[in-house]
Amino acid sequence: MLVFQNVLWLLVLIGVMIIIHEAGHYWAARYFDVRIETFSFGFGPRLFGFRKGETDFRFSAILFGGYVKMTGEQPGDENADDPRSFLSKPRWQRLIIGFAGPFMNVVLAVGLLTGLFMVKYQKLAAGDERPIVGYVIKDSAAAKAGIQPGDKIVRFDNIQNPTWEDVNLKEIASAGRTFDVVVERNGQLIEKKISLVLDERNGIGFAGWAPRAEVQVGTLSSGMPAQKAGLQKGDLLLTANGQTIQSMYTLQDIIQSTNGKPVTIEYERNGKRSSVTVTPVFSKGDGPARWIIGFLPERRLNLITMRLSLPAAFSESVRQNVKGAELIFKFLAGIIERRMSPKSLEGPIRIAQLSGEAAREGPSSFFLLMSMVSLNLAIFNLLPIPILDGGVIVLLLIEMLIRRDLSLQVKETVFKLGFVFLMVVVAFVIYNDLSKILPAG
Repeated sequence: MLVFQNVLWLLVLIGVMIIIHEAGHYWAARYFDVRIETFSFGFGPRLFGFRKGETDFRFSAILFGGYVKMTGEQPGDENADDPRSFLSKPRWQRLIIGFAGPFMNVVLAVGLLTGLFMVKYQKLAAGDERPIVGYVIKDSAAAKAGIQPGDKIVRFDNIQNPTWEDVNLKEIASAGRTFDVVVERNGQLIEKKISLVLDERNGIGFAGWAPRAEVQVGTLSSGMPAQKAGLQKGDLLLTANGQTIQSMYTLQDIIQSTNGKPVTIEYERNGKRSSVTVTPVFSKGDGPARWIIGFLPERRLNLITMRLSLPAAFSESVRQNVKGAELIFKFLAGIIERRMSPKSLEGPIRIAQLSGEAAREGPSSFFLLMSMVSLNLAIFNLLPIPILDGGVIVLLLIEMLIRRDLSLQVKETVFKLGFVFLMVVVAFVIYNDLSKILPAG
């Protein structure tokens, strides 16, 4: 049932983005009087649709994608000499038509967040933004640098008084790099150097520290000890075997150290303190076999909720989309420079999971995800890969620079290579998604 829901919400998610993307190409082409033969949601055989004027608006069999077919769009088309064909238009007009699709995805990303922030805008309370280390993983980059629980990060690389968001954004895209870090410990400033490593499973940079935070019960596994003991999602975890839980890793360490013996967990629910005794089980999930009690701990965030005015919502939406775009480019640069692994890429299976989870959490989570994916789609389409909008734009810029058309043979070869490359990427991200879902070994 969950799989069906995930696929359904994925179709809703990508459906909106594809229609907006192709509408950008459609409106720009119509503005420059290009004849549009087909506006299709999906690829392959036509399922149903309607004709309006000279355009066939259709739904096709393969729903993952879409296209706008313009007369004379490809070199060698029989209608390439038509004055209303795509290739008969000046290159600057074709450039705008190619750019219009990704541009509309950016508009969608900004528009969704603007509307969302006018209804519900949440930000972390000041205490949750302070980068105070709550846990340091043994033998990690942070441990080797001498970072200790309780240290407050006052400078990370060139960022003064960073938030945890600043630290995390820099960390995940910087595997293999060494940064200067200044921490405050017992009122003294101490300078350290930390050499970030690559998290092989997730493909991102990793320091090995975690924020000091309140921790709550996240997703519970059915039939496991935590659920049988009566723990519920959202319970605030206070102590385990008398030790204060101040990071998501603390409880995991306590459970492993018991070697299967019962663990007494004190928690708070609706302002009332209670305790349960849970006996771990030895299990092999998506990694090495270990003692588990059957839930994912998650950081409890102290959020301030408000509504923003239209100008303030638009400004915050632009700020967050700019930061998101910077992170995407850092990811791409990190992959090219081999400081990050392509394993950090998400494919359609993972996006389907995220779509279903966001939809079940509520409209605000789903719109937030749609905004993020729309921005990613815009940037991906602008990459200089033949067959994508970015590849078309690059070829047009080259032709504008040399003031003549590239030969038909060159264009066909470039587009074939681009198609093969794109299929390899699609196959890789699907394999990558499966490798994260299926148990190792």
